[in-house]
Amino acid sequence: MSTPSDLAVTDFALDDGPVGLKAASRSFVTRLRSGQLGWLPAGLAIFVLVGIFGMVNPDSFLSALNLANFLEQASSVIVIAMAVSFALLLGEIDLAAGFTAGVSAAVLATRLQEWPLAPSILLATAVAIALGMFTGFMVARVGIPSFVVTLANVLLFQGILLLLVRDGGSVRIENQAVKDLVGASLTPSGSWLFAAAVIALFAMSLLRQRQATDNRESLVVIAVKVGLLSAATLIATFVLVQNRAFPNAPAPIRGIPIVIPAVLVLVVVLNVLLNRTRFGRHMYAVGGNPEAARRAGINVQRVRLGAFTLCGLLAGIGGAFLASRVNSVDPNTGANDTLLLAVGAAVIGGTSLFGGKGRMMNAVLGGFVLALIPNGLTLVGKRMLPLLGEIDFGSSGVKFICAGAALLVASSVDALSRQQQS
Repeated sequence: MSTPSDLAVTDFALDDGPVGLKAASRSFVTRLRSGQLGWLPAGLAIFVLVGIFGMVNPDSFLSALNLANFLEQASSVIVIAMAVSFALLLGEIDLAAGFTAGVSAAVLATRLQEWPLAPSILLATAVAIALGMFTGFMVARVGIPSFVVTLANVLLFQGILLLLVRDGGSVRIENQAVKDLVGASLTPSGSWLFAAAVIALFAMSLLRQRQATDNRESLVVIAVKVGLLSAATLIATFVLVQNRAFPNAPAPIRGIPIVIPAVLVLVVVLNVLLNRTRFGRHMYAVGGNPEAARRAGINVQRVRLGAFTLCGLLAGIGGAFLASRVNSVDPNTGANDTLLLAVGAAVIGGTSLFGGKGRMMNAVLGGFVLALIPNGLTLVGKRMLPLLGEIDFGSSGVKFICAGAALLVASSVDALSRQQQS
């Protein structure tokens, strides 16, 4: 059974390693051979997708405008994927997380028409938590399999959503603070300060972990990790601080989208919860072997109830991101492929469908993969291919096929790696 310390070294770090760069490389290869692939499949997928789309359509795909749009598109999927990860870590599933997001967003949108922002947010948050607790109660206390409970919740929550927004209608969001959650950006100076803070916190986190493990990891390895993160962060920041507004726009648009710091804060907080608290350790224990966890004195029912409650809370936050991006809520908010993409993001990122293995960073990496696919295919557009003729890569059919294939490959890798470890 994997432990939190095996899965994440720090709030930011992706890999653990022994002393020395060569030893760290050998340890990494050994883990790969034993089936512990971790973030590698998702990382390779991101690298390959960026390379392909960048070569096919460099002017559009590699532009500042598309990078910002991509990050905003990925944000809601990532947050809902983090919500689903809490269920997956227990070896469970939440098929209704998307509709939990939709119901919470609908409550927020409808209350904002009459209430101030603060009480509207509190009510929407309370509703999301209540929906998660209901699911957890049915699974943990009543004992109904999570697949059955959440499948029923898909219908229940969809019905609530339809009643809130009135079937066929939509609710506009006029509150500027909610609209800015995904639509606004940091100033260029604020963007550089944020980038510097991320790099500094990452380095401090690695050094703190090194001190806690009696200097087991060498400074060379830490320098390599910090250097890689610094390069990626600084390049992305440089691109995003360029003006990405259209030529006739009334004002320039520069800076990192505000949603990126918001998602990063969630990742750090949830990583701390999973890796540095008793509840997080108990979650991994229950997901790895529920019976062994019960015999060790862990209240399995309470852990499951807490996990589904957190799942509901995070889904509600993801619903706010969904609503902010389109400035409205309708019967399709959180529906369609939202849940499938969220589950796929968690699995593609490295969270196991069998429980006991995964991190919040998995949801981030997987979310990037599944956001890259439709983003890049849309820009590819129609192309003539030998033997196949003209194909519209921006069509929904091609996007679904590619996303489904990615999820199938990720699930196969997860299953095969577990067989190799057993």
